Amino acid sequence: METPEPLGDPPACEPAVASEAAAQAPEGIALDDEPRLTVAAVARRLGVAPATLRTWDRRYGLGPSDHTSGRHRRYGPDDIARLEQMQRALLRGASPMEAARYARTVAAPPPQRRVEDPSRAESPDEGPLLLSGVLDGDEGLALAGANTGGRGLKLSGASPRARGLGRAALALDSWSAQRLLIEAMDADGVVRTWQEMLQPVLRAVSERRQRSGTGVEVLQLLHDCASTALRSVIAGAPKPQNPRPAVLAPVPGEGQELELVALAAALAAQGVGHRLFGAALPREGLAAAVKRSAPAAVVLWADQPYYAAPRVLDDIPITRQRARAFVAGAGWSPEALPGHVELLGSLEAAVTRVSDAVLG
Repeated sequence: METPEPLGDPPACEPAVASEAAAQAPEGIALDDEPRLTVAAVARRLGVAPATLRTWDRRYGLGPSDHTSGRHRRYGPDDIARLEQMQRALLRGASPMEAARYARTVAAPPPQRRVEDPSRAESPDEGPLLLSGVLDGDEGLALAGANTGGRGLKLSGASPRARGLGRAALALDSWSAQRLLIEAMDADGVVRTWQEMLQPVLRAVSERRQRSGTGVEVLQLLHDCASTALRSVIAGAPKPQNPRPAVLAPVPGEGQELELVALAAALAAQGVGHRLFGAALPREGLAAAVKRSAPAAVVLWADQPYYAAPRVLDDIPITRQRARAFVAGAGWSPEALPGHVELLGSLEAAVTRVSDAVLG
């Protein structure tokens, strides 16, 4: 004879067992059907300060959907997805109010997983996720969740992409900065990206450093990210059309070369072949490079007047190679240049002049 099942609810587990089960739960996750994270856990996940999450909740209503007075705040998957949508909008240059409105009204995808899997690339319609989580005021850029060493960037009148790049730079978010630059160059070209996006942010970061005395790491990271993005254009450029290349190099001793890399990227995108050399090339190496390359044009870059000495041109066999001689950068004095040397102006003008000289 079978023993009948007992009626009523099953007995509650012993307190010790319940405590053991709770201890085995991952940090910040509640033991229910849907994992829910504490403020601290979500802050670590998104890379922001807990105070930023509380601000987003208080100002824009982007808090835990099941928050109950007197209980710990816990975020579910939908809550986290909305926060990630707000980060995307901020990175794209939206104001915090616009980003919050976007996050509340647009259907959010599942929360992003921090897994590096090349096979799961984002679609072109999705913007990069700002991993560092920037929150700004209504008038300027400011970083929440990290010490920026001063106030935000002055980017009045800048494009949304420039504001997004500024946020990524202040957050030291190199992945997002590079992604934004690459996307902008794919859409608008190197010259326009330099003029409307990269140059304004570089200027604003430099001014911020002069104003506050801090932020050298922001400027260095922005330079490195820009160089990486520009060199990716060079690496993916079409086959050069010109049999004789252009040689692009800083003058010996000059440490700044970013605008020269931008010139190389813009030329490469138009099918103009070149030989780009970095700042570490000594004088004898530069002369050998010109001699071996037999270039149609040579561009020497100098940002500092100390290194922009016309005698540098005497050591380079430009005349022997019948190459057009150009100099570029703020360091050169037009009055001190020999008659056969042309001083290039803006990046756009430099691309035109060098292309004409090389392609004929």
